[in-house]
Order: sequence, then structure tokens, then C-alpha cells
Amino acid sequence: MKSRVVSTIRGQVYELLKEGICAGEYQPGQWLLEGELAEQFSVSRSPVREALRRLAADGLVVEVPNKGVFVREFTPKDIEEIFDLRVMMESYAIDKIAEHLTEEMASQLYGCLEELKSAWNLRNLPAYIEADTQLHDLIIAFSGNSFLVIAYERVHIMIQQFRSFSLLGQKRFDESMEEHQSIVDNIVQRRPEEAKRINSQHLRLAMEQIKKYLSEKAQ
Repeated sequence: MKSRVVSTIRGQVYELLKEGICAGEYQPGQWLLEGELAEQFSVSRSPVREALRRLAADGLVVEVPNKGVFVREFTPKDIEEIFDLRVMMESYAIDKIAEHLTEEMASQLYGCLEELKSAWNLRNLPAYIEADTQLHDLIIAFSGNSFLVIAYERVHIMIQQFRSFSLLGQKRFDESMEEHQSIVDNIVQRRPEEAKRINSQHLRLAMEQIKKYLSEKAQ
């Protein structure tokens, strides 16, 4: 996860809980008790309560009346809808990049790709996932649309806990690296249609792996 400067206790609790959910430290369906969390973070219940409200707004937890707050359990349909949004958002970003691509932007894209390659060569899945996230975030940021950046972050964060399941198996891991290389090459060479085609395929394959994992887990 990205490190952030957080100035308030409620902000710190929010970030810790969000990162814990995304890292799988809090399992889907787990009951998040205010008292236990307050004790865990050595804070009062107030910042925990506020953090849980924000996480509910993010879609990472669910508030059940008269029962409590639980880590959200995603269905295969949820994953499909999330990836549909990612395809739309990233396709839009790729089109926008083609309109104002600079050498500096190209350099940053290739720099991020090199980090991805390094993690892939080392077979370091956590580092690969981090570099993968940074690359897609960079594509969105280069769209120049600040509202898209905000919307994308909220959509993308909901699947962070499942990222490793989209790369299970050496074949899929290797294919993912090839796809990222092609996406960046086509963006830099100002071939947005081909970049969008490959990126859409890349996201669809990741989606299918996660849906498969969730379906098998439900059995």
C-alpha cells in the first residue's frame, strides 16, 4: 500500500483499517468490533466509529442495523461490475494521454514498467502487485482529470485484497508482464486503440481469475 501523511487520529485509524482490509488482515465477513479495534489501536471509540463510517462509504465494510459493522463480502457479480468500471475509466485515460503525451510522461511510464519487470524477474508477487497498482494509477493520473483520479481510487481499492488471486499460476504471471509491456509500448507509440484493446483484455483476464477464486471459495 502507498504510504500517506495523516494528521489526525481518526485519519490514522481509517488508513490502518483500510490497509488491513486490503491486505487481507481483516477477512471478508469479519465482524469489526469498535471496542476491540479501539484497544488494538490504543484510541477511544470515537475515531474508530468515524473510520468505520468512512470505510462504509468506500464500500469496504457493511453496516448491518442492530448487528454491527462487517468487512464486505464481494460476489463474482460485484467483481464483474468493478472491472467494467475499470475498463471504462482506463480506456478514457488512455485516450486522454494520447492527446498530450510528453517525453517526461513516457519516461515515467517506462520507469514504472522497469519496477514491474524487476519484481517479475525476482518472482516477487507482493512487489509486482505494488508496481502493477502504481502503473495503472499513473495511467489514470496522466489523463489530467482530477475527478477521475478520485473515482478510480474508490473503485480500485475494493479489489486490492484479491489482487494476488488474479495472478495465480506462472503462466498468468508471465502473461501479465507481457500485457503490461504491450500496454505501455502502445501508449508511448500513440496507438491508443491497441493499448485499450490489450488493457481491456488484461483486466478481463484478471477479473475472471478473481471470480473463479470467489466461486470456488463459496462452494
